[in-house]
Amino acid sequence: MRRFENLLISYPSSPRVRWGRARSLDALAEERRSNEILQTCIQAYTETADSPDCPRMLKKQALKKAANRLAFFGKVRRASNIYFNLVEEFPDDLQIKKDLGVQLLVGGMNNQAKPVFESILKLSPTDGFAKIHLGFILKAEGDYKVAIPLLQEGLDSGDIGTQEGKYFFHLGDALYREGRTDESYKVYQTAADRGFFRSVYQRSLYNVETLKAKPWWSAEDAKFAKAAKSLEDNWEMIREEGLALLDPESKLFSPEDEGLSEKGDWKQFTLFQQGRKDEANCKRAPKTCAIVDAIDDSATCKRGQVKFSVMHPGTHVWPHCGPTNCRLRSHLGLVIPDGCSIRVANETKSWQEGKLMIFDDSFEHEVWQEAESVRLILIVDFWHPSLTNGQKHMLTPI
Repeated sequence: MRRFENLLISYPSSPRVRWGRARSLDALAEERRSNEILQTCIQAYTETADSPDCPRMLKKQALKKAANRLAFFGKVRRASNIYFNLVEEFPDDLQIKKDLGVQLLVGGMNNQAKPVFESILKLSPTDGFAKIHLGFILKAEGDYKVAIPLLQEGLDSGDIGTQEGKYFFHLGDALYREGRTDESYKVYQTAADRGFFRSVYQRSLYNVETLKAKPWWSAEDAKFAKAAKSLEDNWEMIREEGLALLDPESKLFSPEDEGLSEKGDWKQFTLFQQGRKDEANCKRAPKTCAIVDAIDDSATCKRGQVKFSVMHPGTHVWPHCGPTNCRLRSHLGLVIPDGCSIRVANETKSWQEGKLMIFDDSFEHEVWQEAESVRLILIVDFWHPSLTNGQKHMLTPI
């Protein structure tokens, strides 16, 4: 590092000296885990590319490094802008286009990523990476018929960046939604056999491998008996707060936004998210939040939620899996008309008012609301009982 700093005094405009300094800063930022040094490193890469007489290939390397480190730093839009500039200057470089497409997807800019992957396939029609990412985008748009062959061909290609559990998940889900159930479960079984899923039914992607796995749990097995009693003893008061929130004019409940419903109306009102209390919402349900506050494994669960869930008649929720096996999910029945049921793995149950049911939502589950009035429950997630305190501390929020 000092060597390049000294060389810059003698050769302040040298692109290769600037490149050497940027690389040294990069290594130092990683060694010291310093965001401040990383910012200086990004600036150094940019200055390298802007150097007078910077060789074209070195400029490409420097800008790619700057974009990569910006993305690591969470500056997705700035990273994407650099990749856009690189694509203009190096239009035949497919890797740059792939990097741009991925950054746009990370930033939630699917509409901009779509033409990027389409342009790659015009230049390279058999590119598995582009196929699987375009299939992913089309599946999110609900164009299952077109997405399915792209996802399948992308997986079959074996290209780098195509062999991930999420792509098997999206292919299986798209097949199921097209009524191709047997093919869907064959995809899931293949993924399970290759180690991407824990089983054909347990398809979560963010897992701790040593945790006990079963679809349904008793409060005793889940080490949640004391909490379950507290929730059940106070269910009528919790129901009262939940019903007060359902005032149609207040519009406090938010629609489910993950594309899990085939039809119907399913909304939620969140009290805790990723181990943090929603202070504003808890002011509207203070008694319920006070009860949850006293349940440490729920109030601090960084991979879970606590929320009221209301489902209207005629709703069907597609089979799906939660993102992680690090939590268990409990449902407290508050308003349960006849005609409501939930399947977890291969067993279907119904809710009961004032009773808590516990299941592992990393297993496939599906919901039907075929009653004539609304169903209201309180969802209370909590840490998997096999996790140590150290593991709970180290796990990232989801």
